[in-house]
Formats: sequence, C-alpha cells, structure tokens
Amino acid sequence: MSLGKENNGTCERSIYVNNPHLDYMKDDILYHFNLATSSHDLPAMFGDVKFVCVGGSPWRMKSFTEYIAKELGLEDPNAEYPNICAGTDRFAMYKIGPVLSVSHGMGIPSISIMLHELIKLLYHAHCTEVTVVRIGTSGGIGLKPGTVVVTKQSLDSMFQPRFEQHILGKPVVRSTELDGELTEELLQCSKELAEFETVIGNTMCTLDFYEGQARLDGAFCSYTEEDKQSYLAEAYAAGVRNIEMESSVFAAMCKLSDLRAAVVCVTLLDRQKGDQLTSSHDVLNNYHQRPQTLVGHYIKKKLNAFKKC
Repeated sequence: MSLGKENNGTCERSIYVNNPHLDYMKDDILYHFNLATSSHDLPAMFGDVKFVCVGGSPWRMKSFTEYIAKELGLEDPNAEYPNICAGTDRFAMYKIGPVLSVSHGMGIPSISIMLHELIKLLYHAHCTEVTVVRIGTSGGIGLKPGTVVVTKQSLDSMFQPRFEQHILGKPVVRSTELDGELTEELLQCSKELAEFETVIGNTMCTLDFYEGQARLDGAFCSYTEEDKQSYLAEAYAAGVRNIEMESSVFAAMCKLSDLRAAVVCVTLLDRQKGDQLTSSHDVLNNYHQRPQTLVGHYIKKKLNAFKKC
C-alpha cells in the first residue's frame, strides 16, 4: 500500500507503507504516541511536516525544537512547546512550523517502535517530501572528540551493511543504505558553518553499549585490551568512524518508506584512547549542540530555497 499525491500537476514524494492490513482498520491507534486516526485530525496536525528530527533524549529534542524555532524566526517568548505525546511516558514529540522533533529512547528496539508509529503518522497525515534526520552522540574511532560524523552507511558489528531481525522466527535482512545526496548536502552545510570538524564515514550500530562495543568497563568482560584494539582497528579499516545503537534500523525503515534520511552524530570520545567520558560538562554540552547546529542550518537553508521558488 502506498500513498501518491498530486500537487499542481507534479507528483510529490510520498510516504510508503507496505501493510495491507491497515486498509481494513477502522482506527489506527498509535499507542506509544497517544494518538489515533479516529480521535485526532492527523492531516490538520501534521500535514505540513517536511522535516523530522529524532534523537534519544526527550530533553534534547525539546531543546532542538527551541533552537530551530529561533533559527526559523518562529520563536514566541511565551511559547512552552507542549509535548504532543504528553499522555504517554514512552516518547516525547514537539512541533514548530514544518519541523517535527521526536525522541526515540536508546537502542534498536526502542527506535524501531517509534519509527513504526512515526511512519504511519506521516502516512495518515498525507505528508510529502519529508526528510528525516537522526541527531545524537556516539563514540568515535580515530577522530578527535567533538567531530561530527554524517553516516555514509550503517554497518553491523561484523562490518556488514545490513540490518537483520527475526520475523515469524525467520531471519530477514534489510539494506541500511542512506541518502547519499543528503549526506553530501549536510557536509556542505558544515563547510558553510565552519564551526567544527565534520566527516562522512561509516557508522557501526551495535546491540549493546558495553561488550557489544568492545568496552573494558562493563560488569562483564572476557577479552583483553589487545583484543579490543584489534577489533577497533578492523572497524576503522572497514571505514567505521563512530559507534552507536540506532542507525541500522533507522536506515532500513526509512529506506523501506522512501524517506530521505541521514544520521548525524557527534563523537564524545575516541574509543581507541578510552572507554569513559572524562571531558567537562561544559565541553560535552558544546559537543551535544553540534548536530543540532548542523541540521538546523540545513533546514533553514532548504526552507529559504523553497521560499525563493
């Protein structure tokens, strides 16, 4: 099932879903958003959305909303930017103009749940020409802390560009290809900002923060420092420049939905030099702001281009 929309004689890029069962549902309840097709006018609420930014922390996504509102000149001194999903404690969602900001929690299972409902939300709202960007933090490999990585391709822990999950007890493998043109546009935006280093590189997506990422500081560890360094060296040779826990399923699901998508994460440390964060709060706070600064510049640039058309 797909939704196509004609606008002034031109076909716009629409949200694609592949679930025939949705056609027979009188009401689609987006449980973890506390939204539903029968009780909310989703096209009126979200039909103008063109950019969706997702990140792990509810606080960080509210902060991004406040930031982008100021960047786009939509800031209201009295605005409180209410959480649209206030009726649930799973995710937080904020909207300002054509920009939707949504938290996704930590790890593949959490972001997968959010994406299923987000994609259906955009579909039911009849959104078109939507760009989705994950902004977040990561551990770097061979990079100076504070470097922003725009993901070329998400790799699994064996350095393969794939996302594998089990459906009805059988393994299903999906592509983790991201939008190459969008990746280059984001790199160009960083050059225009000239505020921090940004690189394009592969991102390794793991199922765990500790052993899955070759850390030595978890509750359990069955390998040596030499084993860790050897593994990280293999990752670097495979083009991996940072490690996080959401990019593979994000890339796979956005590709299935025909959504332009990118992953933009700042590195908080070089994992070849340590496992724990030692930078000050102020330094880390500066790092945290870099992905939103880059993506905010991109959104502002694109909207200004739309106005000129």
